[in-house]
Amino acid sequence: MIYMKLQPQPFEAIKSGGKDIEMRLYDEKRKQIKKDDLIEFTNEKTNEKILCKVTNLHIFSSFKQLYAQFDKKRLGYQENETAKPSDMEKYYPKSEQSKFGVIGIEIKLVK
Repeated sequence: MIYMKLQPQPFEAIKSGGKDIEMRLYDEKRKQIKKDDLIEFTNEKTNEKILCKVTNLHIFSSFKQLYAQFDKKRLGYQENETAKPSDMEKYYPKSEQSKFGVIGIEIKLVK
């Protein structure tokens, strides 16, 4: 079992079935993730938990490449929002993105 924390908005997007790609740095922790692993996501604000199964892994050198491959709804954006790779810089500085690369973890809600 893998454990990850999420801000309320992406947590709710996964819970409602709208978001099925979780984006992270491809650091040492994420390099351990394999297809069919289970990830327990915890809402950082409410501590609510949901369980997801990893269905695929997508590795890129940058969030720009990742964003170009997927519909913005799959990444957690609403129809009226603009999906910008620079949004991820508040979590992961460009220097870390360059050092590790990034991963799109494709997930399916289990419960």
